[in-house]
Amino acid sequence: MEKIQHSHVEVRGLKLHVAQIGNGDKVVVFLHGFPEIWYTWRHQLIAVANAGYRAIAIDFRGYGLSDQPSEPEKANFNDLVDDVIGLLDSLGINKTFLIGKDFGAFPTYMVAAVHPERVSGVITLGVPFMLPGPSVVQNHQLPQGFYVTRWQEPGRAEADFGRFDAKAVVRNIYTLFSGSEVPVAAEDQEIMDLFDPSAPLPPWFSEEDLSVYASLYEKSGFRFALQVPYRTLNVDCGITEPMVKAPTLLIMGEKDYVRKLPGTEDYIRSGAMKHVVPDLDIIFMPEGSHFVQEQLPDQVNEFIITFLGKHSA
Repeated sequence: MEKIQHSHVEVRGLKLHVAQIGNGDKVVVFLHGFPEIWYTWRHQLIAVANAGYRAIAIDFRGYGLSDQPSEPEKANFNDLVDDVIGLLDSLGINKTFLIGKDFGAFPTYMVAAVHPERVSGVITLGVPFMLPGPSVVQNHQLPQGFYVTRWQEPGRAEADFGRFDAKAVVRNIYTLFSGSEVPVAAEDQEIMDLFDPSAPLPPWFSEEDLSVYASLYEKSGFRFALQVPYRTLNVDCGITEPMVKAPTLLIMGEKDYVRKLPGTEDYIRSGAMKHVVPDLDIIFMPEGSHFVQEQLPDQVNEFIITFLGKHSA
């Protein structure tokens, strides 16, 4: 990790934390999910830089070492899109590959749809093309204890998380969400109650990794993370006729719980996604969980570098 350079870049009045390595002419920007942070891309940053690219990962506003906006509850996904474009402008980058994981897939696709001239290609992990809006999460089709539904309720996750320190919250979520079942709490449970204290960390996630995550979330807390993504998933982003024309790769773990959300599996396998992302390839990883970039980094790195090489001409 010692070769990765850290800095803060002023974007739209906030200082965003930027981790970067490499100095190639071609640029790759990585966008994290939750409970992830820039560090989730540690393996990919180094591999992509070694392949000759300039690799950049950020902490979104309100996350980790980036500044908190003054009114987090007024934020939505459009803020993240504007931040990505503002970051590229601040760094003098005309065009980039975008790689998004989990909710980071949303701004990745949104930037590609609204600012196609800035995007050389798109890779998303764990989440297919979707846009924030009223239909994105069909809560009525899921049990009342579905984790997204619980975390959308103001105050509920704050009280649930508040029983633990940041390190325990990250540990619990990483352990729970690396399984193949959708996290659902019973009526008298909270999501943190689903965690078995005797459960070990996933074998690919060390105590050192956990400590890095903990230190970052100890700084930022979870206030903004609960707003974006969870409490703004259903806020219409205003993109009426989306089309992602850039070459796109979707990487899905076969054991990722997201595949079990209503309609997701059929949407991915039926070809429906190609209606809005016509230049699409999909790779399924048989042993992959929701955190494939950390669980199986060598395989994911190979997929990424092959894609970048194919579309960097």
